[in-house]
Amino acid sequence: MTRDAARQNELKKMVLCEPCTGIQRNWRRAPGHAELVQGQSRKEERDTGTVNVTRYRCDRCGTAWEYENDKANLHAGWSVVGG
Repeated sequence: MTRDAARQNELKKMVLCEPCTGIQRNWRRAPGHAELVQGQSRKEERDTGTVNVTRYRCDRCGTAWEYENDKANLHAGWSVVGG
């Protein structure tokens, strides 16, 4: 099994709690929810400059999230990165 196929299978098995299901993905400035616990932040280079990416974990369902704060990209924002 390739890494991409294994990753897709892992994502299919994840069950998001109701608050996580309500998070609007890939939209900058969309709110998270109260049970997200902030983790580490890192800087990443993009074509438009440096952006801040912050990791979160849901206390209820354990889903790992990242929030990309890129002011030049309206479609940055929340993305699921694992469970």
